[in-house]
Amino acid sequence: MNRDDVAWSGYWPAAPTPFTQSGEVDTDAIFDLMNLYARSGVHGVLVNGSTGEWFSQSDNERKAVAEASIDAVAGRFPVVVGVSAYTAAQSSALAKHAASVGADGVLATPPPYVHTSPDETLQYYRSVSTTTSLPFMVYNWPRGVAVDMGTSPGLFSRLADLDNVVAIKDSTGDWLAMLDTVEAVSDRVRVFGSFLHRRGLATLLELAGDGNIDGGGVGAPFAVPFYEAVAARDADTARIWVDRYRAFSGRLITSDYSGVYASPIPQLKAVMNLLGQPGGTVREPLLPVTDADTLAALQSVIVESGIDDAYTTAGAVHAN
Repeated sequence: MNRDDVAWSGYWPAAPTPFTQSGEVDTDAIFDLMNLYARSGVHGVLVNGSTGEWFSQSDNERKAVAEASIDAVAGRFPVVVGVSAYTAAQSSALAKHAASVGADGVLATPPPYVHTSPDETLQYYRSVSTTTSLPFMVYNWPRGVAVDMGTSPGLFSRLADLDNVVAIKDSTGDWLAMLDTVEAVSDRVRVFGSFLHRRGLATLLELAGDGNIDGGGVGAPFAVPFYEAVAARDADTARIWVDRYRAFSGRLITSDYSGVYASPIPQLKAVMNLLGQPGGTVREPLLPVTDADTLAALQSVIVESGIDDAYTTAGAVHAN
């Protein structure tokens, strides 16, 4: 397989997993969330990724989230299921389940905590990516796993040559390093990275790159038309949308993917709940945002960005 075997591109949410106040996976909320994404016109979705709090779920819960998401999407856009775990055997078992319930692809980081060497990282991906015939996305997430694959010369190129690898999600905080990834492998695999700014627009139009997988997807009303303008090579329109996206997300997330007001996932779910979206609550060790001043600051970001009104407009557009 290579990049031409999938049509993955554009704006994808990394979906949160909604939990109830008592801590259960809320499958009804998952259904509502996937329908919200459909109304927003997203181009794909990742479930059970970092934003999905896979680390605080049992394997059975992760399987339930995958099944509920795939059922709710019902083929309207690609669903890639995260299978990150501490061992290749556990990741492979989750990948096999994802294949059995109709996922369009799977994704994994290197094993967290382990600090794998480049050869160990390659062997992990060789094992997990070939356990099914599904297209595979390699996920570089230095903030979460303390391994930055981009710092190992030639590693991304070796990974791109694995049989089922069709994409790399490069979430390094080093934007120039992400550009190196684009230059090194975009002829063979799709690259999802940090493109939602004017520098990213220039990269998409003049170099390469395929999309963003964005924590929670709350910026969809701005990011979806941005990517559609990019696809149409309409730089003027793309600039309008990306500036609106930056004015919103830039007040919430820093360049290293940390949150401005709280940990990223609790902050995301607080914003979603303020917007009336089915974000649910978080599980420990994360804590929900409850401070009144913080919630007021988040509400100000929402109001001043116009994102709430943009959802109404986007829903009307994509319903037609």
